[in-house]
Amino acid sequence: MAISKEKKNEIIKAYATKEGDTGSPEVQVAVLTEQITQLNAHLQSHPHDFHSRRGLYTMIGQRRRLLNYLRNSNIDRYQVLIDKLGIRR
Repeated sequence: MAISKEKKNEIIKAYATKEGDTGSPEVQVAVLTEQITQLNAHLQSHPHDFHSRRGLYTMIGQRRRLLNYLRNSNIDRYQVLIDKLGIRR
């Protein structure tokens, strides 16, 4: 269920705002979105896995808080990110 290091590094390179950037909201939201997508696929085939479902809800809440922060601090970066990720908000 966890994403591989290679996939995570690809996501970091794609969404980093500068070289060596791993902590910006864009990178964090992109990594969380990939984890959410994989966990959602897992829950499609294992509908009674309630522990993983709780983890999914936690990740969704974290992503929402990061997106709210980004929207309040820089609306242009927020719009670019949700368009690039295809998140409907």
